[in-house]
Amino acid sequence: MSRSTCLLLIVFALSAVLTITRSSRLTAAEGEVPAAAAGQPDSAPPATETQSPVGWVLRSSGVIGLFILLLSIYFVATVIRLFVELRMDVAMPPQLVQRCDELIEQRDFSAVYNAVRDDDSFLARALSTGLAELHNGLAEARDVMERAGEVEMVEMEKRISMLAVLGTLGPMIGLIGTLKGMISSFSVIALSGVQLKPAQVAGGISEALILTFEGVALSVPAIYFFAVFRNRVSSISAATMLQADRTLRRFAHAARAKAPPAPAAPPPK
Repeated sequence: MSRSTCLLLIVFALSAVLTITRSSRLTAAEGEVPAAAAGQPDSAPPATETQSPVGWVLRSSGVIGLFILLLSIYFVATVIRLFVELRMDVAMPPQLVQRCDELIEQRDFSAVYNAVRDDDSFLARALSTGLAELHNGLAEARDVMERAGEVEMVEMEKRISMLAVLGTLGPMIGLIGTLKGMISSFSVIALSGVQLKPAQVAGGISEALILTFEGVALSVPAIYFFAVFRNRVSSISAATMLQADRTLRRFAHAARAKAPPAPAAPPPK
């Protein structure tokens, strides 16, 4: 799943959330019937305004909550993409390993190099680098291949680094919402004068608590999945480089065995 696909998912999810929110508001507005139209007398007390829990949470979250929601959608898309990309079958395709083993048994060395050169997996990129340096010796080829494997491992770690950023960023955004809600509540207390407005004070406190909860709810799974994918990157890198080293050594030994013997020196006259 590419980054453009992730962005499209975020846009579609945001559009769906805005549509649902607007529909709920329209439904609530249509459901409010005036007292005169309902046949109630003018002296009847006004009906208490009710709202759904989802609408209350969305209204209390505000712009900061919307930003946390966008980060949550991006987090879900990133986790799905990493589950698809960071797999052992993707980094080390079984068919490529089998194909290389068969070609080495047949002593078709050029076909082995062409097979790994045309493939785009972790194993193929590392192995092609080692095979290209094999003419300088097996030790040199293994050293170059190890460095290529380290580069591939760094690239995989860069893919999961955003999870660590989200795990750190979530509580900080929630803290901003907490401060905003508490400032709103205490400003109502400070400016209310003699008569206190409990509804506005409670609204600011609820905003602070909801945004704190949303930030922590984003951070906890982000930290967990970062640890999961970091362990997966380590295991994939170790297994792939072990297989690449085994294939490279088999290739070198088979090529050495195929080399023709040196011609014997002519007898002295």
